[in-house]
This record gives sequence, structure tokens and C-alpha cells, in this order.
Amino acid sequence: MNTVRSKDGTPIAFDRLGEGPPVILVGGALNDRRSVMPLAELLAPHFTVFAYDRRGRGDSGDTRPYEVEREIEDLQSLITEAGGSACVFANCSGAILALEAAASGLAITKLALYEPSYVVDDTRPPIGKDYAERLAALVESGDLGGAVELFMREAADLPAEFVAKVRQGEAWPMLEALAPSLVYDAAVLGDSSLPTERVASVAVPTLVFDGDSSPEWGRNTVRAVVETLPNASHLTLEGQNHNLVAEAVAPALVRFLAG
Repeated sequence: MNTVRSKDGTPIAFDRLGEGPPVILVGGALNDRRSVMPLAELLAPHFTVFAYDRRGRGDSGDTRPYEVEREIEDLQSLITEAGGSACVFANCSGAILALEAAASGLAITKLALYEPSYVVDDTRPPIGKDYAERLAALVESGDLGGAVELFMREAADLPAEFVAKVRQGEAWPMLEALAPSLVYDAAVLGDSSLPTERVASVAVPTLVFDGDSSPEWGRNTVRAVVETLPNASHLTLEGQNHNLVAEAVAPALVRFLAG
């Protein structure tokens, strides 16, 4: 494990794998650097890969108060560590963060996104306007399981029976440990709408993935993002859904980043 210091002094933990052009992996909600490690290992024969814990997760620090701009500064610190510029791959809410970072002018040379989690139409129930406040209240009260369940049901739009099954699984304690960071993901998501003007300002070559088994609303979001970005291509992965499967993503990601 290595660390860098972000602009506000927060330590950001990361693992570095492989040799070659730098690629930084930005995890989504309920992810830490362990979540992206399978993908990092598949990319390592081709690139120098940085898998990091976003602030408030894993071995990274958690300086308060939280602001999305601090997470952009965290990514900047990793880009500096990588040599001043880097490709970025990100999924879910991490993809939203990566787009915000690119729109803020960070030296991202290529951008690859897996199903950014905006909501662009009415093919799913809307996220409540008080979602972030309810989520924060659950975390502050210590009901971390309730916070994870609220995220899964309302933000991710997962069915109740699926959430109940996950809650009985062996991964649930790890999800609860990451629950406080869901408040930060809610801040990154904002009102959940696609910020078309900012996204349209991102001119770097971008590949946007979705899975053909993903919900209609998620695939509609990907199409809207691709149509808004000025230099984007779209790839649908057969047999995949919103869950990031390294073996499915890696071959196309290598081709795009190395091309």
C-alpha cells in the first residue's frame, strides 16, 4: 500500500501495479480499492495501474467537512503521482466523479466510464429529493445497514427481495463498513440529473460501457451521456449488467486505452 496527500492534507491510499502508461481506477458506491483489484490485475500487463481508496473508504483518510471538490483534488493528487497526466476508468458514481474531474480541467488523457448513475427519464422511480438527508440521518444514527438498504432500494432501484438476500449474505458487513461513504456518493450524484453543459465540455476521448442485461433506465442514461459528450464511443457488453465484471471489461478497455 502507498499513500499520497491530497491538497487538504488527507491521506489517500493506493496500490500500484504493472508498468506502462498510467491508468487510475475510480470505484463507485460501496467500492473500495479491493473492488477494482481484479480489473487492475488484468490491466497491469499493459499499464501502470493505480487502484485507490476514495476518501472515507478503506485506508484513506476522511477530513470533514466533505465537498465534491475535495474528491477531485484527491484524483489530482494521484494524477500528479502518476507523472502529471493519466487515463481514468470509473464506474457508477465514480464515473460521475470522473466526469466532474475532467470538466474541471484535470489532465485526463482518455476516459472510460461504466454505467454512470444519473437518472435521465421516467423508466424508473425518481430518487427522492430528501434522499441525501435521509441517508445522512441513518449514518449519523449508526444504522449503517439501513443506509445500505436505502441506497440499494432508492438510488440503485433494486427490488426488495434482492436487497433482503444481499443482507443475509457474507458481504453485508463489508457493505455496512462502507455505508458512511454513501453520503459522499449522494453529494456526487446531486439531484441525479445529467448536467449536460458540464458533460458537453469534456472533450477527451471517452468510451462509455453498458451491459445488455442492465435495467432500461441505466442503458438510457448511457445513451444520453454518449450523445452529450463530444468525443465519445459506446460499447454494450453482452451478458453483463451494472455489476462490474473485470474479465468482461478488460479486453475492450485495453484496446481503447492503448489505441
